Amino acid sequence: MPLQNRVNPFGELTAVLARGLFMGNRGGRIHDDNRHLAPRRWRSRQWICCKLEFKNRHRNVWGDGYTELFFLDEVTALAAGHRPCFECRRQEAEHFATLFAGNAKRVSAPVMDKILHGERLDGKAKRTHRGNFDALPDGAVIVMDGQGFAMRGGQLLRWTPVGYDETRGRPSATEVDVLTPPSILAVLGRGYTPRWHPSAG
Repeated sequence: MPLQNRVNPFGELTAVLARGLFMGNRGGRIHDDNRHLAPRRWRSRQWICCKLEFKNRHRNVWGDGYTELFFLDEVTALAAGHRPCFECRRQEAEHFATLFAGNAKRVSAPVMDKILHGERLDGKAKRTHRGNFDALPDGAVIVMDGQGFAMRGGQLLRWTPVGYDETRGRPSATEVDVLTPPSILAVLGRGYTPRWHPSAG
C-alpha cells in the first residue's frame, strides 16, 4: 500500500500509487515510527513545494526526518497553500516572493508563511474563499460539484490524482468557492506561471 503522502487541492493527504511532479513538506515530521500520519497535519507554518531531485540527495521517505509529501503538479501545491522552496527552487521562490509583495519590497518566507497559514486553514479544515470567475487567474483551483477544477485559458480542467481528465467551459460573471488562497491568486495574477501536469495539455 502507498503511504498517505499525496496532497490534493483541498489540502487533504491521501494514499495514491501514481507519482507527482513535486515534493514538499509542512515544516517537519507528522508521521510516526510505523509510517502512519499523526492527527496533526502540519508541524509549522512553513508549507513548501520542492523539486523531486536536488543535488543528488536521496531520502528515506517517511524515515527519521520530515514527512515528505507529493503533489500532482505545482497548481495543486499552490491550491493547497504551499509555496516554492527557497533552497531547491531558489529562482522561482524569489520571483514568487517579489510578486507576493506587489509594489512593496520582496516579502520574506516567514511573512508569507504567516499570511498563507491564515488563508489556507479554517481551524483544521481547508478554508475556501468566494471569487468571481471573471477575476480569477490561470492556475486558480475552484470547487464545483464537490470536485476541484483548475482554470486554464477559457477552460476548467477537472483535477484527479493521476491528472486532469475532463474539460468544461469557463462560466462568466459567476461566484464560486476558490481553493487557492487569495495571496497566491494575486501572485498568479501578477504573472507567476506554475508548472502544470502534462495532462493539462
